[in-house]
Amino acid sequence: MPITALGYMGIRARSLGDWADYAGRLLGMQQVDHGGGSLAFRMDDWRQRFVIMDEPGDELAFMGWQVSNTEELDDLGARLESAGVEVTEAGRDLCDRRFVERMIYCDDPDGNRVELFAMPRLATDPFRPARSIEGFLTGPYGMGHAVLHVMDVAPLLPFYRDILGFHVSDYGLSPYPMYFFHVNGRHHSFAMIGTGRRGLHHFMVEYRNLDDVGQGYDLALLEEERVAYTLGRHTNDYMTSFYARTPSRFFIESGWGGRIIDVDSWQPHETDVGPSFWGHERVHLPEDRRSVMRDMRLKAAAEGKRTPMMVDCPWLYDQITR
Repeated sequence: MPITALGYMGIRARSLGDWADYAGRLLGMQQVDHGGGSLAFRMDDWRQRFVIMDEPGDELAFMGWQVSNTEELDDLGARLESAGVEVTEAGRDLCDRRFVERMIYCDDPDGNRVELFAMPRLATDPFRPARSIEGFLTGPYGMGHAVLHVMDVAPLLPFYRDILGFHVSDYGLSPYPMYFFHVNGRHHSFAMIGTGRRGLHHFMVEYRNLDDVGQGYDLALLEEERVAYTLGRHTNDYMTSFYARTPSRFFIESGWGGRIIDVDSWQPHETDVGPSFWGHERVHLPEDRRSVMRDMRLKAAAEGKRTPMMVDCPWLYDQITR
């Protein structure tokens, strides 16, 4: 697959101070100062993974997708242009700000900026989390996953699936269309939800230790209306997680135990089980809107739906391979 991972994310925000506290104290990211009216954060040995820019609006600014090499980057650029998509080669200044050697960018059909890059730059000093965590699961799986609100999934499917080469993991059609895509072994690195809106719904960061998720949950519960989805477990990627409101009002999912799939044998399929085996009560919604997902969750439980035993368990595999 030419695109190998979600490399980085950038957002526009009105309050850099609130974001510095959120990303550090709640998530455990390491703030790195690059100046220029923005904040940047590390999650591992990359120079940066998450960027907040002091610009009007609280919204997605860009998604950075890693490409395996510059030849593949050229091929992707040519494919986009042949499909009528305007592609721009990033100058040295922009590449330096993203800490990559080469990058091209374009907009998807909903106007979201997509940056495709090769050869990220690594830090020379070790990652130092802002709170005591074992670390984030990144490496070949990338930063995590990003999920977008979209007006209509139909025009975006060919862009991400057919042009960029994202692979459908699974999809649901009710109560609204949802498509999940993989670019590596992570069950999904990208998803879109046909809510009739535009913008970032959430992005997910995955921790190496379940207790780091639970301790973050404790911190989030101390703040009024910070938790948006309670602790729960998803049916498709098996992630145990909770969602918290950010200073920009979209959500960040803090998770552990996500499913690693065999990309060579995986078959895309439709699912109607519902998003969660248990939990993930959407406390940010009014009661009448909460009940839709709750009913699906309770139905799955009544039917005995569960995560398969001993499947894709990072903790267990770590113990076995030590």
